[in-house]
Amino acid sequence: MKTIYDFMMKDIDGNDVSLSTFRGKAVMIVNVASRCGFTKQYAGLQALHEKYGERGFVILGFPANNFMGQEPGTEEEIKSFCSLNYGVTFPMFSKISVKGGDIHPLYAFLTDKRQHPEFGGAIAWNFNKFLVGRDGRVVARFGSRDAPESPEIAKAIETALGGE
Repeated sequence: MKTIYDFMMKDIDGNDVSLSTFRGKAVMIVNVASRCGFTKQYAGLQALHEKYGERGFVILGFPANNFMGQEPGTEEEIKSFCSLNYGVTFPMFSKISVKGGDIHPLYAFLTDKRQHPEFGGAIAWNFNKFLVGRDGRVVARFGSRDAPESPEIAKAIETALGGE
């Protein structure tokens, strides 16, 4: 069975990054957008990154323009927006598609109901969150309306980190 470690991605600066770089960490993969009603979640995601980062937690942001054109910018514009408006320091990646005929292989994997019967299914909107355990396997999924600051997300992160 595949894990997220099997994927090579482009970071927001265009560099190749193997997701195996994050082996042994709890990872939250989020499809993000700069012009969405949920964009303010960048602040909560950054707070999670700061709170749990030293314990082996990382957020990976994947801009996607799949929903009503809410991420129209270039990588440079997205990077600048996230930094200036939300102080984002967690890894951001190049824009990808998270649904449809041009879905990126990472999101095809994450949403595959055969591999992830409990967490698979199409991405419904921006700011869907996949929590991946230290072994590279999906352990939880949260929707757009699930705020990063929610007790449910905190509990899931604590569990993924092993309650350390």
